[in-house]
Amino acid sequence: MSVNLDITDNPLLIGKGLPPFEAIKPEHVEPAMTQLLAELDKELATLEANVQPTWSGLVEPLDRLVERLRWSWGIVGHLMGVKNSPELRTAYETVQPQVVQFLNKLNQSQLLYEAFKALQANDPWDSLEQAQQRIVEAAIKDAELAGIGLSGEKRDRFNAIQLELAELSTKFSNNVLDATKAFSLTLTTKEEIDGLPPSLTSLAASSARAAGEENATAEDGPWQITLDFPSFGPFMQYSTRRDLREKLYKAYISRASSGELDNAPLLERILQLRQEKAQLLGFSNFAELSLASKMAPNVEAVEALLEELRRASFDAAVKDLEELKSFAAAKGAEESSDLKHWDISFWSERQREEKFAFSAEELRPYFPLPQVLNGLFSLVNRLFGVSITAADGQAPVWHEDVLYFQIADETGEAIAYFYLDPYSRPAEKRGGAWMDDCMGRAKITDNGITTTRKPVAYLVCNQTPPVDGKPSLMTFREVETLFHEFGHGLQHMLTKVDYQGAAGINNVEWDAVELPSQFMENWCYHRETLLGMAKHYETGEPLPEHYYQKLLAARNYMSGSAMLRQLHFSCVDLELHYRYQPGGDESVTDVRNRIAKNTTVLPPLPEDAFLCAFGHIFAGGYAAGYYSYKWAEVLSADAFSAFEEAGLDNEQALTITGKRFRETVLALGGSKHPMEVFKSFRGREPSTDPLLRHSGLAA
Repeated sequence: MSVNLDITDNPLLIGKGLPPFEAIKPEHVEPAMTQLLAELDKELATLEANVQPTWSGLVEPLDRLVERLRWSWGIVGHLMGVKNSPELRTAYETVQPQVVQFLNKLNQSQLLYEAFKALQANDPWDSLEQAQQRIVEAAIKDAELAGIGLSGEKRDRFNAIQLELAELSTKFSNNVLDATKAFSLTLTTKEEIDGLPPSLTSLAASSARAAGEENATAEDGPWQITLDFPSFGPFMQYSTRRDLREKLYKAYISRASSGELDNAPLLERILQLRQEKAQLLGFSNFAELSLASKMAPNVEAVEALLEELRRASFDAAVKDLEELKSFAAAKGAEESSDLKHWDISFWSERQREEKFAFSAEELRPYFPLPQVLNGLFSLVNRLFGVSITAADGQAPVWHEDVLYFQIADETGEAIAYFYLDPYSRPAEKRGGAWMDDCMGRAKITDNGITTTRKPVAYLVCNQTPPVDGKPSLMTFREVETLFHEFGHGLQHMLTKVDYQGAAGINNVEWDAVELPSQFMENWCYHRETLLGMAKHYETGEPLPEHYYQKLLAARNYMSGSAMLRQLHFSCVDLELHYRYQPGGDESVTDVRNRIAKNTTVLPPLPEDAFLCAFGHIFAGGYAAGYYSYKWAEVLSADAFSAFEEAGLDNEQALTITGKRFRETVLALGGSKHPMEVFKSFRGREPSTDPLLRHSGLAA
């Protein structure tokens, strides 16, 4: 089909309701977006000509306009993450510049900006609810950070930068996906798969079949190992072949750093453009621009937190490595005195097996996905009083593995829905896990009738798919990831705010947005929750008590190293956006190596090009904001400690505390400043003590 589609039939132009995924094709993107942007352009001109500095004369019509763009373009962006294809990419890249240009025009509308300022300055201001005031304040700040104060050449330059940054970010992400997909290791002998668990040989044979080896079996191969995490992670933990671990590790850390997929020039250019953009807006550097809309007051406050956590974790990480070397030496390993990066996962898994007498693989049969979902839904019901039921078939899906669910309140009325796309599909789906907004809660008036639109979330994971007739048997880490993403989903779905601009995760400062997600991870160690969901997929027998005790004992195994790794990423990100001068004496790699001296115990290898695949900061929203994980983890650990204080075995106390958490953290969305929201739940400001205690790093 060519671009000459009948526009009236274009599924991307419906503009409301659930996306009709089965009808959407890449060739719909360009004609739909071209027509939509032309219509929105006219709508914007009409709004500017008639704008009133009131809620109904400014915010409501603007919301309707933005929602049309968000609906159509949001679907395209979602499909880029979960159903990427050469045709979709081409369409996306063709249209993206027009979308960015329209957003620049919208964000830099002087008439709308003046109307927002007038709304803030005039009488009806005090009659607005706090949520409405926060939305207006955010709109003014967003306009200022989008270059509203610039004119002439400076504005043109700013807009050109916005356009180039959007294109670079898309290219960066595509390069990582392609580089991950491009490498694979085909193993043909039993010796090459020595140590690998059955779950991995099954997955590797299934990958080989998908790559054309029709007769590949888990028993006899051939086996294909890829850089996709469900394949790469277990291989690094279990393969006894040090030479193959080295090969795979080096391929992983050098992804997207050479040839046509080289992201090195892109990240240099991205940093340069961000620096220039920040200076055009009157900031000394991009970190200050980034923090202008976050919870942390300034770079000093962020650095102080990172340094406090670094001091608490560095010596523990050094000790972790020394213990690992001694353990490997006791096992007669030649490499024990000089452990390399590709040895760490392998030996730490062996040490964990011995120290706590279980392996990560042993637990998999107890965590089939359907059972884990039952446990998660039962917990959410106990804590927050909502019930979750399967609603498959009620919504179109983009892949046959995608599940759809309904959330109902205490009265049984449906209040929200979500999609779950659980399994890894390296050919078309980007790695990692995320929650995204399909539809947000809002009051919608149509033909004089006002209804509340129910929120719908996308929850996307990349866990081990079902193989050889078995369900998806999850690692404990995959269970934690699912709980994490579900926490984001709860904030989106259980919001009580009816204004689109502050409902759910909208208008929540970026460094507070990980609070509900990291909070939910804690429940994976909660006795009743864990034992309620961990049942053997074949026999139905519950997880034996000794495994639960071992999981608890192993919770803080090498936690100093784990914390330090996150701090390394956070510090490198901050340094690149705060002190680093693009084109100066120091390269991006030099910066990372300098930071690594205080934030790693094994310095990065010369060929380590991890930054070339660091999508969080170069293709996601975490630029000068990766510290948010730690900032929010302080909040989430402290929030969970409220449940510990109430008594984790006390059902009644849990229900009361859960209700308070739902009515504050989950319900208030972006209607109040996150510190106010936190204090309304906890009764005080947050403390770092619970995080250090939970990590086993308290002094």
